Amino acid sequence: MSKINELFKKELKVINVGLESFYKDLKSQKVETIHVSWRPAAGGNKKMLELLSKLK
Repeated sequence: MSKINELFKKELKVINVGLESFYKDLKSQKVETIHVSWRPAAGGNKKMLELLSKLK
């Protein structure tokens, strides 16, 4: 049996980064999961990121 097939026989465990609705959908299906609330610094705004980098 291939390693891919063996993988799908194991229990699914998920680390969700960002989109909370995906986490909630997994939890509602009884999938073992944790949620990491992450967003890009300065909302991903390049100008703000440049200004923030000068503060470091």
